[in-house]
Amino acid sequence: MRVDLFDFDLPEDRIALRPAVPRDGARLMLLHPGSPPEDRVVRDLPGLLRPGDVLVFNDTRVIPARLRGLRHRPDGPTVRLEAMLHLREAPDRWRAFARPAKRLRVGDRVSFGGTGEGEACALTRLDATIVERGEGGETTFAFDLAGPALDEAVAALGELPLPPYIAAKRPTDAQDAADYQTVYAREPGAVAAPTAGLHFTPALLDACSAAGLTQVRVTLHVGAGTFLPVKADDTDEHRMHAEIGEITREAAEALNRARAAGGRIVAIGTTALRLLESAAEPDGTIRPWTGATDIFITPGYRFRAVDALMTNFHLPRSTLFMLVSAFAGLEPMRAAYDAAITRGYRFYSYGDSSLLFRAETR
Repeated sequence: MRVDLFDFDLPEDRIALRPAVPRDGARLMLLHPGSPPEDRVVRDLPGLLRPGDVLVFNDTRVIPARLRGLRHRPDGPTVRLEAMLHLREAPDRWRAFARPAKRLRVGDRVSFGGTGEGEACALTRLDATIVERGEGGETTFAFDLAGPALDEAVAALGELPLPPYIAAKRPTDAQDAADYQTVYAREPGAVAAPTAGLHFTPALLDACSAAGLTQVRVTLHVGAGTFLPVKADDTDEHRMHAEIGEITREAAEALNRARAAGGRIVAIGTTALRLLESAAEPDGTIRPWTGATDIFITPGYRFRAVDALMTNFHLPRSTLFMLVSAFAGLEPMRAAYDAAITRGYRFYSYGDSSLLFRAETR
């Protein structure tokens, strides 16, 4: 499909720079097929679903994946660079988006970190070698540390990777360390938050359980590719970057039991949805699953597993707006987004949310 079909005018002041306080006080747009959008708030969620429905949460935990350092080369000047980690390929290797990409080449040595002044951790430097270069600044680093030692170094020297549309407007601060993490985050590895989940509080999770809603955890480590704009003119020409995920046997069995009993699968965020659809059989059965997925969902895709989707409001021409348009229909989503802009909804990672039901939902 033409990418310009997913374009719309979004005023810059609609991009939220801070989340709602409290988290579950954010606005929620409810959209049923064929009905006009309704204005609710996130804490209304338990009453908008049925007992027996299943909420599927992505329990990935955001790591401080933005590294700053210096490129060293015997035959050239030292160059400052920034690397955004986005896919771990081995105990000692990460694929990253690096800048300035044109000044890097295979074999370059890089040192990440600073002087260590004022740091609580004794580690002040992390060295690596560039072992592969790809398109769009994609670079593979082989670090001198591996496994837990590398994890510790990244945690000590990295910065929280706020999305560029927020980071361009203000610096990251201590409040973001709490705000940009779900309350149920457990498995470290993401470089972007599953932002629909940022709206949940312990009280809201308890209210969902009290309303008879089952909760299931899956893991998809969100990559920095989620921030990348679609530069192609046609969706067939866009390449999604792979992300690593897992659905345990216990989670798959719980989801299949709920579906067999008439419950609906409600994905909390596009990351949970993409993982579920990657693991679903044609009949909707969800199998245990682990590995990488680069699923790219656009209108025309036939959903197998997910009946409803809670998700934030996305940017024009983004793969995420394409996904919600596939789920609820392009024209209904364009109309809903027009309404959201008119009614003052806040967009993107720290913005408001929506609850979408697909047309063929049981």
